[in-house]
Amino acid sequence: MEERTFKYKLDFYYQQALIYLLTGIVYAGIRGSFIEDKFEFVFRDPILYVIIVFILISFGTIALNIFRDKRIVITEHLIIFRTKFHERSIQISEIEWLYIGKEKSVRTAGMRRMVLMKVKNKRRAYRIRIGRYERDRDLLIEMQRIAERVPRRTKRRFGKRN
Repeated sequence: MEERTFKYKLDFYYQQALIYLLTGIVYAGIRGSFIEDKFEFVFRDPILYVIIVFILISFGTIALNIFRDKRIVITEHLIIFRTKFHERSIQISEIEWLYIGKEKSVRTAGMRRMVLMKVKNKRRAYRIRIGRYERDRDLLIEMQRIAERVPRRTKRRFGKRN
């Protein structure tokens, strides 16, 4: 099996930035042309400053995520979480249990699918939201292939942790 790379999606951030930018343009246009009769008074409006702050934050978030270059790489024996500065690899043989299911509260890119993975000698489980990565269906198929090779999560009982 060759190395499969799944990049983090940025389309939500682009949509968010575009919506804030259009909101700012429409608000400045309506406020400047219909209410004040002079366009220069619009720049003294505190609501426009708040919209500009949201625009700057959304474009900053896009720049940060492009700079980080977050992705998941899956090989025959490894799952690698990679950013531009950091890499964390997990041996598939080290996975204690793996659960593929749905999240009730989070819906990402139309999908509620997530993978919960517990690694031996680690306290917390890794959570991968499938909808946040490009080629989400391929990523789900790869995770199902891995799930066939590792134990499944057992149901919790009162007072016991698995």
